[in-house]
Amino acid sequence: MFHKVIVSAAVSAALTSGVAFAQSSTVNGAAGGAVTGAIVGGPVGAAVGGVAGAVVGTVLDPPPQKVVTYVREAPAPTARVVVREKIVVGDPLPETVVVTPVPENPKYSYAIVNDERVIVEPSSRKVIQVIN
Repeated sequence: MFHKVIVSAAVSAALTSGVAFAQSSTVNGAAGGAVTGAIVGGPVGAAVGGVAGAVVGTVLDPPPQKVVTYVREAPAPTARVVVREKIVVGDPLPETVVVTPVPENPKYSYAIVNDERVIVEPSSRKVIQVIN
């Protein structure tokens, strides 16, 4: 019984640490989560941290600088788009917002919402980055 409690605590700690590490580190995704999980929880932690890091890393990996530069410099549309919802990285944009593909990289689209330029993943409409 005591052994199960220790393993459960290690898995929980590894999962939490793996997610936090994957969000703040330059080592993103499964690799970052696995490294942190291994440090905190050994082999079980590495497995759990790798899964958590992969999930978080796929959402938070930043777009290439060329895409950011394009979106930052793209002319703003004449119609201003305002939505009530707060624009949050990882959340999809409302369906009422029109997204525009980035010409040289169809993996990304962008929109200007509430006077903020945002880079989105076209198929899911999830916000990848808000450009300040």
